[in-house]
Parts: sequence; C-alpha cells; structure tokens
Amino acid sequence: MGGARLLPWSRRGQPGSQSAAGRAVVMATPSVRAAHALVDGDLTPLPQPQGSRASREGLGSRAPRDPRRGPIPWAPGMNRKKLQKLTDTLTKNCKHFNKFEVNCLIRLFYNLVGGVERQGLIIGLDRNAFRNILHVTFGMTDDMIMDRVFRAFDKDNDGCVNVSEWVHGLSLFLRGSLEEKMKYCFEVFDLNGDGFISKEEMFHMLKNSLLKQPTEEDPDEGIKDLVEITLKKMDHDHDGKLSFADYELAVRKETLLLEAFGPCLPDPKVLM
Repeated sequence: MGGARLLPWSRRGQPGSQSAAGRAVVMATPSVRAAHALVDGDLTPLPQPQGSRASREGLGSRAPRDPRRGPIPWAPGMNRKKLQKLTDTLTKNCKHFNKFEVNCLIRLFYNLVGGVERQGLIIGLDRNAFRNILHVTFGMTDDMIMDRVFRAFDKDNDGCVNVSEWVHGLSLFLRGSLEEKMKYCFEVFDLNGDGFISKEEMFHMLKNSLLKQPTEEDPDEGIKDLVEITLKKMDHDHDGKLSFADYELAVRKETLLLEAFGPCLPDPKVLM
C-alpha cells in the first residue's frame, strides 16, 4: 500500500494520536483521491487489464475511476456478489446518489477502513478518522463543528460511522435539498440536543470567529455583541433562543444564514 499515511487531527489542528480503529481507517493517498473524485462527480468506468486484482475478484471492466486521479481500489475482502447486494440495499433508500455512485462510495468506505464486517466484528470510521476526512477532503477546520458533524452521521450513536451511515450521510452532506440541509445544520448547532440553540451555544460556536485585540479589556464582549445581533436577526418569537422554526424562517429569508454558527457543509471550493 503506497503513499503517505494520513493522521487524525488533534483539537489544535495538529496530528494527534490514533486509536486502534483510527490507525486502520485513513490509509493511503489513493483512497483520498477517490474521495476527491466523488466530490468532483468525475467517477467513470475504467477498463481493467487482465490479471489485475479487480479482474481476479470479479470486477471485470467496470472499475470506478476518476480520469484525473485514478481508479478507486477494490473493497478488500468483499466479493462481487456481496458488494452488489449491499449496493442494491443502500441504493433503495438513498435519495441523491445513483447505484453506480453508491457502489463507488461503498468501495471507498471499505478501503478507508481496510476491511469488511465479519462474524461478531463491526467496523467503521471512528471519530478521529472521520474528523481527518472532514479536514483533508472537505476543508473543515473547526473542532467543535467537526465533532457535531460526526454525531450527525453516527445515527446509532455507537461511536463509529458504518457503511450505511457513510452513504446516507454523504448523500445529504453533498447533495441534500435546502430542507434537508436546514435540519442537518440545526442538529449540528444544537449542541446539547434539546431542540434549541441557546445564547451559550451560540457563544461557544462563534467565539473563534472574531480576532481578539490585545488591548481589549473584555475579549469576549465582541462575541456577546455578535450573539445579540444574531438573535435580533433570527429569534422571531423573541424568547432568547432559536427554535428550528426561528432558524428555518431566517434561512428561507437569507440562505447565507444556513451556516450562521460555523461551516458544517463542504467548503464550496472543494466542490468546484
């Protein structure tokens, strides 16, 4: 397996320690190229030479490929029949990816984690590995927001993103409707999951958005002012916190408010 290994990022944005699962998750540059290919929407079939691993394992001449970055590797340990069955199952409930794209996503997932499920063993992307993907592939940098995005993907709250959560999460993340993205972003911003975005939650999410001046007596004063401005703009029922109804109404009036408290969707430059 060639290419540099990618380490998960710590709270300060520097390479951090890896868990046992994390070490097996983000593996090598070909898989990261494949992630970029998925984002770019450039995955196309590539004829495989006879005797290649793809041909031996039944892939034949339909290996997904990004013409600029190369083919997506075969999912290690998964035969064609199992891959096809999983693809069919996940495609049925996937709103924004077609069967070919779901197939590519499944292969990418199992190459990132380095194996497939076996009896009594469930695999997935742990928090560190998933944060690394958000940072390297999608240009996200805010630690708190990346943790919340991980929780939004991890629907069963088992501490890892499985293949189903990966496919359906990326479907919304990359191609979701405005309605879907509003629900997703609100879930990310509702830090304690109580159905509201409070002043305290706004403060925590916005505190890194302003540069602090060394001459300021109270460096948090500017953040508090920003919170009050935000509430004045978005708190339509004037109860001092944002419900989803408040948030939805504000975003429908001004879509730039979708990510008012931090970037939790892919960097637009990544999707160009």
